[in-house]
Amino acid sequence: MADAQALEEVVGFTSDLIRIDTTNRGGGDCRERPAAEYAAERLAGAGLEPVLLERTPGRTNVVARIEGTDPSAEALLVHGHLDVVPARAEDWSVHPFSGEVRDGVVWGRGAVDMKNMDAMILAVVRAWARQGLRPRRDVVIAFTADEEASAEDGSGFLADRHAGLFEGCTEGVSESGAYTFHDGAGRQIYPIAASERGTAWLRLSARGRAGHGSRVNRENAVTRLAAAIARIGAHEWPVRLTPTVRAALTELAALYGIETDLRDVDALVDKLGPAARLVEATLRNSANPTMLEAGYKINVIPGEAVAHVDGRYLPGGEEEFRATLDELTGPDVDWEFQHREVALQSPVDSPSFAAMRAAVEEFAPEGHVVPFCMPGGTDAKQFSRLGITGYGFSPLKLPEGFDYNALFHGVDERVPVEALHFGVRVLDRFLRTA
Repeated sequence: MADAQALEEVVGFTSDLIRIDTTNRGGGDCRERPAAEYAAERLAGAGLEPVLLERTPGRTNVVARIEGTDPSAEALLVHGHLDVVPARAEDWSVHPFSGEVRDGVVWGRGAVDMKNMDAMILAVVRAWARQGLRPRRDVVIAFTADEEASAEDGSGFLADRHAGLFEGCTEGVSESGAYTFHDGAGRQIYPIAASERGTAWLRLSARGRAGHGSRVNRENAVTRLAAAIARIGAHEWPVRLTPTVRAALTELAALYGIETDLRDVDALVDKLGPAARLVEATLRNSANPTMLEAGYKINVIPGEAVAHVDGRYLPGGEEEFRATLDELTGPDVDWEFQHREVALQSPVDSPSFAAMRAAVEEFAPEGHVVPFCMPGGTDAKQFSRLGITGYGFSPLKLPEGFDYNALFHGVDERVPVEALHFGVRVLDRFLRTA
């Protein structure tokens, strides 16, 4: 069980990991090894035998297994990534890699995404070692590289090249779930992720006739691309209810005493008030233009123009997504996947989901647990190649006014000390009993 030392260690580990700069700028520009060595050393201190694995020098992953008390039980994967997105120090109130603890809050890049969860995992397993405790089922711990880019050096590499380390794992838990969502009316909701939209990062290219900027040009690549981008940005995607979102709407409607009328989902969501934020991004597929590249001089019409689009599709929605992009881009613009990963769907009526719900409710009896679908993605996508069902479960009890989701990749990322303590207690309870 989580003891006083575990509560102290989780704060220190979070701060220490933040101070290790593992900024992932993409294109291979990252070095997670110092953080991996830090985690491995603390796992070894708990009597485990962690292995460090790299596809590319410096892009280090850590894997360790804890033997459970029930040899017949299926194993559980608990994973967290070590890399973080960039942060500009001049934009922050404190240095983003200071790991400063101020007024009961730990500050720095990775405080919520997701060195806090990494620290919780370390604190829990070390508490078990001190007390001679073991979980019911085998627990495989994985700290990964490269989640904030392609995952090719991280979970993708582990799933493709080191599948044996995850033998027996049928389920996994990781980031972005079981945090406090305050609805502004006194209710505390704890969403646990049971699905993820698929990732579809796209490159669009339009070709045309290069020429002088003063001449009439009916084959202008920039014009063709701009028209396609405008259509994509203005497109209204239809509602497509997945099992997770349907369950979320049903539970939220019951919580608010609203009749569950799924014939008009948008009207139902409007009645949920602030809680609508838990579902509104996952009612549909989406495609958001994010980058444009064209030309090299103002009086030269370029022969090619390029755009990038962040697309996401629901479980079961990839075929519709592809067909819609074909239609929206039209005959003059080509598109291709720069990066594609699957959508995930996990059962909300599983024993593991029930165990997560029970663990949260034990330490937050005033809370209301609901399933939800993540708008984005996690390493669970890569681990799904091994048949591992993924859930988002990194518990945090947050004060009202603390905008958890806004801090992901945001300025002044931070996490309250009390939230970390809650997370250790809940994670310990779940991992020992699931």
